[in-house]
Amino acid sequence: MERLTFRHATKAPLAGRKPLAITGVVASGNLEVLLERTLPPDACTVEIETPVHGYGDVWEAVVADFVARAQPGGLRITINDGGARPDTVSLRLLQGARLMEG
Repeated sequence: MERLTFRHATKAPLAGRKPLAITGVVASGNLEVLLERTLPPDACTVEIETPVHGYGDVWEAVVADFVARAQPGGLRITINDGGARPDTVSLRLLQGARLMEG
């Protein structure tokens, strides 16, 4: 298993008050994403555990795009990957952010 961690500064905290959200199911060959409001409002951390080695640059790009689009300040995000494609990762991250806002 490869473990990756990305830390980003954000311009604002993610809207809403929901303390946590989960999207996806890792057992499906996809991934699961856990989002928790545990960080300062101008910080976001994404921790990834994946069986697929050597794609750190791709993960970094997907996470950076998500942070730029969603401004998920205050969130600690944990991803358990089952070999999901980058577009699926983006979808699950955005779904989780929207659940947190609701």
